[in-house]
Amino acid sequence: MTLQKKINRIEKLTNISFKQQTGNANITPNGMTLEGRATRMNSNISNTMSSHDIESYFSDDYLYFGDLINPPETSDRQAQLILDLLALRQGDPVLELGCGYGRITNRLAEKGVQVTGLDLSPVLIKEAEEGAAERGVNVEYVLGDMRTLPWRGRFDAAFLWFTTFGYFDDADNERVLREAASSLRKGGRLLIDHANRYYFLRHKSPMCYVTRRDDNVRIDVYNDDVLSDRSNVERIVVRDGCVRRTYLSFRQYGFSDYVRMLQTAGFETVEAYGQEGGAFTSDSSRLIVVAYK
Repeated sequence: MTLQKKINRIEKLTNISFKQQTGNANITPNGMTLEGRATRMNSNISNTMSSHDIESYFSDDYLYFGDLINPPETSDRQAQLILDLLALRQGDPVLELGCGYGRITNRLAEKGVQVTGLDLSPVLIKEAEEGAAERGVNVEYVLGDMRTLPWRGRFDAAFLWFTTFGYFDDADNERVLREAASSLRKGGRLLIDHANRYYFLRHKSPMCYVTRRDDNVRIDVYNDDVLSDRSNVERIVVRDGCVRRTYLSFRQYGFSDYVRMLQTAGFETVEAYGQEGGAFTSDSSRLIVVAYK
């Protein structure tokens, strides 16, 4: 089957057109613009994510395309960046909230860090445990909700990587920060990596990203809701002849928001970095926040 025939088949299955029209809306086969589709999507997504929503989104399909989104060399570089920003040494106890399939936690463990990973997805936790066994490292993986942590004063550092913060409403997002603070010892550090909302607001919304692996395709349609300061994602996976749709919504906070929330949660100082640990500016695609307890 030629590439164009595959695309035509995907368009028929998903009702989305991939024809690029510079300066114009992308038109779906039923005549609805991509902008119109995003408006409808927004109306179906609440301003918080349930545990079921999160589990559905971070499923086996998420794993299947994982190494295409974050190749091993990218994960190696990110693990080293976290190590440097948190000033981690061998034997330091560290917690990753929303650890996913362990692509960062297992790498940190290889560097001698004593890592604990928590995630809500049983599928991802299982993959993380298998990955740790393959690498011959010891990582404590816990199935749980970051809004309610079982640890108090245990860790030297904690982190939420790759837009893992902001899934809930403001009250629960701030609860996550309080729980993270409670899990840290005095002098502990918390790192949060998130998209820089000012960078992405300069781009036309919605945006569509397509990832292909063999004959399977993942389509992510991002729409920024400026009324709620949330990014809403509709994910369509065409895999093994089946079509699955899942949704993700996350709150976009600015640096001043983080300072306020983190200081309320018990942190004393807060620093900002851009992607790769450089200076943070409005042109940075990422906002990396490091708070000190």
